Amino acid sequence: MSKKRAKDTLDEALIGKEETSASAPKNNQGEVNLLEYSKTAPFSFSANNYMFLFIGLAVNVLGFLLMIGGGTDDPSKFDKEALFSPMRITFAPILIVIGYAIIAYAIMRRSKANKE
Repeated sequence: MSKKRAKDTLDEALIGKEETSASAPKNNQGEVNLLEYSKTAPFSFSANNYMFLFIGLAVNVLGFLLMIGGGTDDPSKFDKEALFSPMRITFAPILIVIGYAIIAYAIMRRSKANKE
């Protein structure tokens, strides 16, 4: 199989004949060039995706901020209550995991297709 035929087959497999619209740039043979199509294709992240992404990042930062601290200025003192508080060893890691789950949702969420 020649390189051109392999590229044409790849173009058809990635885009598909039924998915190509009139707005997809075509060459003289009526084939869609993926490089040109990617310049005009809509971006996959919408405003809602970014909103969820930033909410997830804020939850992560909050979790990490709740986890820091517990130290003392005097090295001869050991404050067990501050170091092993439930806020630091339970609640903050749960917030971090929830933040990563929100970020994963924001990345995987498919934006609604235009009905045009």
